Amino acid sequence: MNVFENWGMVKSALQVAMKSSHHLSFATVTEDGYPHVTPIGSLILRDDCTGYYFEEYTIQMPENLKNNQRISILAVNSGFLFWIKSIYSGRFSSHPGIRLHGKVGERRPATESEIAVWQNRVKSVKKTKGYELIWKNLKYVRDIQFDSFEPITAGKMTKHLI
Repeated sequence: MNVFENWGMVKSALQVAMKSSHHLSFATVTEDGYPHVTPIGSLILRDDCTGYYFEEYTIQMPENLKNNQRISILAVNSGFLFWIKSIYSGRFSSHPGIRLHGKVGERRPATESEIAVWQNRVKSVKKTKGYELIWKNLKYVRDIQFDSFEPITAGKMTKHLI
């Protein structure tokens, strides 16, 4: 589907997924052609169908991106109440998730404003040991240019949304 015409809906779906799951699943392809999925919690979307994520701890993903810069991101609303209400009513009020596709750029130093946006996102846990160990000093990002997406369907429960 056209990501440019539906960017507001795409951003909303990703924000809901991040809130319920705290990560998104990033899929790349290995040199041997195998899919490789990595959980990433630092995707930040811009208003122009682009975004960026912090790349600090991934090992296989940067290797995969050397050969193929294409990426697919799976974002699922894992909210308990969302699923219970949908199951009881027999229909989803919105798609349970989306697949977002794009092309990843080269690793680069994050700008001060990109770091500030991230720090604002994790400020509620700033005084924790986990923050100190994994989020305090994120320094490198990769940009993503998104070009298409697919809503996740679930048969008759999402037929009215298409």
